[in-house]
Amino acid sequence: MNRRTRLALVLALGGLLGGCSSAADTPSASSTKEQPFWQAEFDGAAATRPSGKSWNTETGNRDAEGWGNNELQYYTDSPKNSALDGSGHLLISARPASSGSELPCYTQKFCDWTSARLTTEGKVALTRGRVEIRAKIPTGKGLLPAIWMLGNNGVEWPGQGEIDICEVVGGEPRTVYGTAHGPTYFNENGIGGSTTLPADASKAFHTYAVDKQPHRITWSVDGRPYFTLTPSKLPAPRDWVFEQDMHLLLNVAVGGDWPGPPNASTPSPATMTVDYVRFYGKGRA
Repeated sequence: MNRRTRLALVLALGGLLGGCSSAADTPSASSTKEQPFWQAEFDGAAATRPSGKSWNTETGNRDAEGWGNNELQYYTDSPKNSALDGSGHLLISARPASSGSELPCYTQKFCDWTSARLTTEGKVALTRGRVEIRAKIPTGKGLLPAIWMLGNNGVEWPGQGEIDICEVVGGEPRTVYGTAHGPTYFNENGIGGSTTLPADASKAFHTYAVDKQPHRITWSVDGRPYFTLTPSKLPAPRDWVFEQDMHLLLNVAVGGDWPGPPNASTPSPATMTVDYVRFYGKGRA
């Protein structure tokens, strides 16, 4: 998500390196006897916030320079934008800003939309193993919902390292993108693949996952791998920055360089419904 543009080249790389495959909501690895070392199941009363023990809520827009993508949403800590639903889910909702709210925006005077961006930075991280998120992803013009990871190495992005577990962009409701960004392969030069869902991502829950092993990262949907990245696929000098702790981010962005602006057809609210998050393997919690 720290990017100015993600257009033709990332799409070409997705087709060249990852190809496309069909995925249905089949049993994932989480249904085996393996136990996660950390999990978020989002039990709790409706309209309550997710646990501060594991989650941070980032806010703003202008000071964050449009979140690196000239985005139009102002991230808030309001339950209207991120809260439990009382039925075991976390809801992250983008919705039009209230009249007169005057939320400072980077690309215009005030932001027209509000949303939420939750992270586990400084609280929970994956060193080696698998992260799974079962979620229903909003789709529509101008939306860019994302499930992703950033490195904890303290280096400025893109040297920080980024793994996009799942992005569903704008008017491509059935396409899931998985991408890696690093020191010499970022923005439109990010390296990844894509897969095609049997229906719009907003119609059903799917399990989006990344298996992060030494010098190998594999993306999958519903237990079906669709792209694997190794150092040999990186451009010279093959800067592999993923042998480190990485934290998770969940957000629904609106507008910006990749999806373009919303319009009258954009759903409101546009909600990412998260059933669970589970980390397997080795990490910090």
